[in-house]
Amino acid sequence: MREARIKVAPETGEAMYHCISRAVAAAWLFDDVAKEVFRRQLRRAADYCGVQVVTYAILSNHFHVIVRVPQAAPISEGELLRRYALYCDAAKPDDRARLATLRACLAANGPKAEEWRRRQRAQMGDVSAFMKKWKQRFSIWFNRNHRRIGTLWASRFTSTLVQPTGFAPEVASAYVDLNAVRANIVLDPKDYRFCGYAEAVAGRPQAREGLLSLYPNLGWTETHARYRQTLFGIGADAREGKASIPYEDFRRVMREKGRLPLADVMHCRLRHFVHGGILGSQAYVQEQLATYEKRTRARPRTRPRPLPPWCDWGDLCVMRNVRQVHAP
Repeated sequence: MREARIKVAPETGEAMYHCISRAVAAAWLFDDVAKEVFRRQLRRAADYCGVQVVTYAILSNHFHVIVRVPQAAPISEGELLRRYALYCDAAKPDDRARLATLRACLAANGPKAEEWRRRQRAQMGDVSAFMKKWKQRFSIWFNRNHRRIGTLWASRFTSTLVQPTGFAPEVASAYVDLNAVRANIVLDPKDYRFCGYAEAVAGRPQAREGLLSLYPNLGWTETHARYRQTLFGIGADAREGKASIPYEDFRRVMREKGRLPLADVMHCRLRHFVHGGILGSQAYVQEQLATYEKRTRARPRTRPRPLPPWCDWGDLCVMRNVRQVHAP
């Protein structure tokens, strides 16, 4: 399986990607057992390649995953061996024998050992290598257990480069975690066990670490409350033919400012983040409007509009006075 090679953004030294891949012919191939196996293999592939899974969603015919690729750094031989051993299955005699042979080879420190180190380091911090490892291993498992042959995936994965800081990763992560809601499987993403958000609510440390990376200065309680509000803000933006969270539930969550019990986790979306034209502090929106009016010599037609008072948005404003579907 060949995957398109993607380079880390040189401006920041790290990058974030939203990757998507579909089953061949968009067939609904993956049952709950397959999804669980795929989820476990996700963690192994990510640890092996040294990337962080921010969140993910595995559905019956496709998956989404958001990964953060750290800035390149030297990796010791011991760390390479640890990752390789973790990726292998120590319960299998063949893998145990392979590891024993590898350790002997590295101890001898000959040309083969150097070539192994070079090949392993080339795959570290590479989103293409990560996707190849993850999809390839699952394909082998799936074909073997379902007595099938041939490709499992429709094409190479598609990826979008996401700004690793600011609001962009928060919105992209919420979009991924809301997949089961848009598919009309659940009303609340916490109820869909094969997404990063539900895994984090269940207390899985790696899933929580992924979402915590969206808010570096917050603990889990504050992160959970803030991310839940983002989810509800997106999910409440109903569109024709798409499922969404009931608006009354959205209003209740906004009134409570995200402080729901841990078992009550949710998701939605404010139209202001999509149709507001400009999103930022009052000063920033005013500055952009003034620049536009000066450049076009147009008379002032609008002003910064605060976000609805359903929760504390701080100084955030938008350019347009977005019409609400219902009054708050």
